[in-house]
Amino acid sequence: MSLPKPYIDFKEYFPELAQAFEKLGVLCKEAGPLDARSARLVKLGMAVATGSRGGIKSQARRALGDGFTVDELRHAAVLALPSIGFAPVIAAIGWINEVAGEAA
Repeated sequence: MSLPKPYIDFKEYFPELAQAFEKLGVLCKEAGPLDARSARLVKLGMAVATGSRGGIKSQARRALGDGFTVDELRHAAVLALPSIGFAPVIAAIGWINEVAGEAA
């Protein structure tokens, strides 16, 4: 899985911040009882809820790399429907499908 160019650029411009950000991610994972699979779905759900195209695509790529199916990712997005509405969920599913197409 390759990193998006904006993140690569960020790491070049601000290496100490990038390192601290990556360390924060590790500490957050280790802070509680969720297994890696559950944590991945939570992170995808948060990206869907915030409507973050980059976040959704990043988490979808990672989830597919972790062995999730596209159907599982779509279902995770659909679970947000009552909370965030139809349009954001449809957009999220579209971005998940884009990532799945790239991975195929």
